[in-house]
Amino acid sequence: MSPKGRAAMGRLGGDVTPLVGRATELERLDTVLDRALEGDGGCSVVDLAGTAGIGKSRLMAEFCRRAQARGMTVLRGRATEYEQHIPYQPFSDALADHDMELTDRGATDRRGDRFGLQRSIAKLLVRIARSSPGPGLVVAFDDLHWADPASLELLDHLVRHPPNAPVVMVVARRNRQTMASLDAALTRGIDMGTVLRLNLGPLALRACVEAPGLAPGLQPGRAAELYAASDGNPLYFLALLQARQAGRNAGQDALLHATGLGSVLLDELTPLTAAQRRTAEAVAVLGDRGSAALLAAVSGRDEAEVDADLGALVERDLLRPGPGGRWALRHPVLRAVVHESTHPMERTRMHRLAATALADAGAPATERAHHVEQSLTGWDPQAVAVLSEAAERSASTAPASSAHWLGVALTHLPDQAQHATLRRDLMLRQARALGVCGGLRESRDLLHEVIAMSPPDEAGAERSVWASAVTLCAVMERHLGRYAEAVALLRRELSRTPGPSDADKVQLGLELGSSVPHATAYPQLRADVAATLDLARSLGDEVTQAGALSIAALGETYEGNMGAAREATDRAAALVDALTDHDLADLCEPLARLGWAEAFLERYADAERHADRGLAIARRGGQLYVLPHLLLCKSYVHLQTLRLDSAVELADEAETIARGIGSDELLAFVLTNKAYAQLFALPPGDQSALVVAEEAVAAAGTRTNWWASIAWCVLAQAAMLAGDPQRARAAVLRGGGDDLNGLHPSMRPLILEILVNSAILSGNTDAAATWAERARNEAEQLGLPSQQASALRSTAHCLSAGGDTAAAAELFEEAVDKTARGGAVLWEAFSLLLGAPLAVAGNPDRGSAMWTRARQLAVTGGAHQLTGLADAIHPLVHTVPQPPAPVPGLSAREREIASLVAAGLTTPAIAARLFLSPRTVESHLSRIYRKTGVTSRAALAVLQTRLELNDATSGTTGPV
Repeated sequence: MSPKGRAAMGRLGGDVTPLVGRATELERLDTVLDRALEGDGGCSVVDLAGTAGIGKSRLMAEFCRRAQARGMTVLRGRATEYEQHIPYQPFSDALADHDMELTDRGATDRRGDRFGLQRSIAKLLVRIARSSPGPGLVVAFDDLHWADPASLELLDHLVRHPPNAPVVMVVARRNRQTMASLDAALTRGIDMGTVLRLNLGPLALRACVEAPGLAPGLQPGRAAELYAASDGNPLYFLALLQARQAGRNAGQDALLHATGLGSVLLDELTPLTAAQRRTAEAVAVLGDRGSAALLAAVSGRDEAEVDADLGALVERDLLRPGPGGRWALRHPVLRAVVHESTHPMERTRMHRLAATALADAGAPATERAHHVEQSLTGWDPQAVAVLSEAAERSASTAPASSAHWLGVALTHLPDQAQHATLRRDLMLRQARALGVCGGLRESRDLLHEVIAMSPPDEAGAERSVWASAVTLCAVMERHLGRYAEAVALLRRELSRTPGPSDADKVQLGLELGSSVPHATAYPQLRADVAATLDLARSLGDEVTQAGALSIAALGETYEGNMGAAREATDRAAALVDALTDHDLADLCEPLARLGWAEAFLERYADAERHADRGLAIARRGGQLYVLPHLLLCKSYVHLQTLRLDSAVELADEAETIARGIGSDELLAFVLTNKAYAQLFALPPGDQSALVVAEEAVAAAGTRTNWWASIAWCVLAQAAMLAGDPQRARAAVLRGGGDDLNGLHPSMRPLILEILVNSAILSGNTDAAATWAERARNEAEQLGLPSQQASALRSTAHCLSAGGDTAAAAELFEEAVDKTARGGAVLWEAFSLLLGAPLAVAGNPDRGSAMWTRARQLAVTGGAHQLTGLADAIHPLVHTVPQPPAPVPGLSAREREIASLVAAGLTTPAIAARLFLSPRTVESHLSRIYRKTGVTSRAALAVLQTRLELNDATSGTTGPV
């Protein structure tokens, strides 16, 4: 075959060897393609695993060929052995023709983050799949066992959040060399039903020697000898066959016996001239990035001479052409053999020349850093500057690569006094990078070194490196769940002599308060927070004042001290709202704490507003630690106000970040909130929320802090919905202790409702009454509408169990009123559904109206659990629907608009429904507000709903 023909085959199929012995695997792969083309819009992943040379790449090439034959778009990328720290290399390779910048996204303005990039890639795959002329998309990634950490994290995201489009991802990897994170991601996908794993084993003897096998016509004895030596590995078999043929052509009649695959492959290099060998070595150095011009620069020869060598190497089937005029050796194993057999000094020189040539061509530091690293033999300021720049450019999108390059720079930095400042700077940056990519312990240990290296007199310097290291170290300790150690570190450093500057003191003081209420009771730190607030006020530091007040707001809210909580929340909100985003750029945690305090105080609009602002600031500044807290705060608000699709989506995003950070402590909190949203978002009978809740308590481990106790309570709620009241009771007591004092005080009435239901279902009505009485007492002290409504429901459960359904119905309706006025739409719908079957006994129309309103809220809010409950009780409450009662003084059109507002429709939706302009609808609303005396859509919805309920009971209307 001519070099041109051989190159064409290599370019088309990725391998010119015949595909043999994989009929079963091909049948299963055809099924995957057929399913993708059925139009269900689903995504699937194929995991091709096996040893080197077993045929993974060849099978992948055949899969891609069959996909193309079906009209699908096919993208291919690969990871390479010696470039394992180049961020997103396989994805950049696959998406090279789609104008998607991966490695330097947000490098200069710090607006990018790797989790935003993950979502962007997922959306891009959907867009490609849906806009392609064919019926779907195949994305194939080869040699994923060499992928960089950022690529593995992105793949994990795609497996856990499959693109909603006909997308098939195929990954090929060596199972024994696969990183644990990649194996875990794919295994998790198998459990989810989105990953098909094919473990490729050795070929059978027949597949190797019988037509159309690897060596048809070979004498049986020779074939058996080759097969035995290769252990059925097709790459090894072909290499031995080629070595035998080379020996025969040279007049050698005996089979060449090699000590291993590397030795066999080295025999292929023996006939090469020195120039051809040097070109092959240059290709090995450059991987699959070697253009003729770059190869000429690296080998130190003319481009015309290199072109001649390339032709000869293609003729010998050592090289394969790639896109963009680039060249690569035939197989990664061959590349490794050539690279490692190159003289070390020559290899170092080639990498240095490659780095220089790439710099001359304007390549970014992230592309040059690999060659700089391979060529470093000692201290080189210019080389370290490249590594430092690459680390900076990848800090937000690929922190593991950033940490690696900073580590390389530190390794070559001389341990001399003149480099002490640079060393601490690099160590601090490396610690930050490690802290956001899962290396929490490594980051913490490195920060302790930075603290120990700090000069004694630096503590008094303004905004010192020492204070930054201490604060970040405490953050790492918190994420490791070591709150006591974090507090001890901060107290020790605050008391050191000479003491820290006032600016550093407020920074450390804020971090000291960060353990509230996660593991430290706020009363234990109330004085410290107050001292930090006073010091910040004396400095005129409004940002720190806002931070201290936000800590106080969350701490007092958690403890149930509602008077102090409201005061601190009001003061914190006033300060935060007066500050600019620039003021909060480096410290947006106050927005997270303030948002949570407002959410627990049931000020949902304020909580969402502050969470949104915090998310915008945190994304711009790359503050990944705080993003999950802000996302979950918003998710919690959407859950309470019954916007469940977005609540689950926000929790999913928080989960992605938590897994990337690697904190079990944070992951437990994230999974708890995700399970809580899923409890109501998923239909009855779906056990997914229970599974997530179980993972949450597993991540919490033996901890007894706030997040752990909440995880156990959500597990209890999931167990109740799964029909296991005994497990529910045990979970609540595990989370709060026998006296329940370990539970979140300001949410305890709602948790007590779980125990009330558990006791009633278990036949222990006395215990249920005791729990209900405690819930009533605590709810009255809190004065929070949702908690009061929960206490009312608990009492109603007890009354209903005792046969007093009329009294129970009244309490459920009172609970409806509480939640509606407080804006907790979730609990309004829940209370309506519980009360409807009881209300129907006294007034069928009233019960029907309650049911209709509840189901309407559930459907609009995406609460499939509640929708299922509504459908289940429908026969108990079904009556002929009654028209809504008119509001006195309103015109027919105004009454119609008021009814649609109560149904939850927005102004544009009402305008579309009634064929009016949005401005006309707003004019009608203004008149409605004036006539009814209400001042908001929420209040109008409450008024209209209550009038409907009153009308269903008495047929009359009256003031609320």
